[in-house]
Amino acid sequence: MLLSSSGAVAGAALELSLLYGLNQLVETSNGVSNNLKFLPLGTSFPSILTCSQFCTTPAENSNVDGEFHDVGSKTKDTAEIFKEWGCSDSDISKIFQRCPSMKRYCIHLLQSKLEVLSHLGINSSELVKMVHCRPRLLICKFHSSLKDRLQYLEDTFGSRETLVKAIVRNPSLLTNDFHEKLKVVISMYESLGLSRSDLTKVLLSRPTLIPRSNLDDEKLQCIQKTGVPVDSKMYKHVVSLFAVSRMKTIREKITNMEKFGLSEEEIFHLIGRSPVVLTLSVDKIQRNMTCILGTMKLPVRVVLSHPFLLYSNLESQLRPRFQIASMIDDMGLEPRINGPALMRALRMSDKRFVSAFIRCHKEGVAEELMKAYQNAKCVRLLAESSKKNITKGFPF
Repeated sequence: MLLSSSGAVAGAALELSLLYGLNQLVETSNGVSNNLKFLPLGTSFPSILTCSQFCTTPAENSNVDGEFHDVGSKTKDTAEIFKEWGCSDSDISKIFQRCPSMKRYCIHLLQSKLEVLSHLGINSSELVKMVHCRPRLLICKFHSSLKDRLQYLEDTFGSRETLVKAIVRNPSLLTNDFHEKLKVVISMYESLGLSRSDLTKVLLSRPTLIPRSNLDDEKLQCIQKTGVPVDSKMYKHVVSLFAVSRMKTIREKITNMEKFGLSEEEIFHLIGRSPVVLTLSVDKIQRNMTCILGTMKLPVRVVLSHPFLLYSNLESQLRPRFQIASMIDDMGLEPRINGPALMRALRMSDKRFVSAFIRCHKEGVAEELMKAYQNAKCVRLLAESSKKNITKGFPF
């Protein structure tokens, strides 16, 4: 009995000491108490609880402003700041959905950043697009060296209007490291012979160019193998595509095309003529080349003079139209689709193809050809309909 009573007293004393310690913690850290996170019952407590275990501030990255506040007290104020800036309720909802921590963000920092965007001429709809692409844009530190950055970018793009267009497409221009990344990459492209106008077109067409660009000796040799001169319109595309591609991926794509009978020299000349070929996946090249060689019975080198055969849609363009060409040939109809006419027919828009080679026949024949054409276009790859394309931010 004595032992049990002493144990109960000790347990009560321990409980009182814990309550007293928690009370002292709350009284001495009012600024932190609102950010405490309570662990669920049954979990083991660490011997030492650090500030990082309690604090809900996501400012672990040095590029993120660490001014956050309690959700209940600041959500309304943040929303009001956006409303005063011109955002609708729908715009605010989209911004909070993409960046929930913006609800707790410091209103003074938010106001200063919105003033910067207003000075550039960016409106509310453009802001929503920017936050959709870069959810953490408004909580990043983009005011360091801002004046020098904007002046440098405006000189690069040639005008304020083009600069705003580029920033809306690629908000990272405001957050990329100015001296170590932005200026270095732009100087690298200029050293390769790209003019400011060419560089502007490339930056607008490829928003992720700045962080992904990397050129070594092997890539420079690949650029030389294409045989594209510096003054060619294709030169800027060839250089930028090799710069943003991994060398391992480049080798895989070249090896894949060599399997179909093309030499390395022919492949590089093909890339120089149509740089888009370098963006096609290995699977895409394999499926199109299999159709060109196996189904259409065309020589392999036809793709050198007609590169569109590689990036045309196989299910809705190449295969159905070749099937109609075969039907017209079997039925002895005119005009026939063979030789140079086949290449023209494969490149036509769908409306023009139907008008030129299907609707030109008698009503009964035209209906039969049209039905066959529509059925051929309905054929899809296995599990094609089950694919889910969910794009958040930039798709590349």
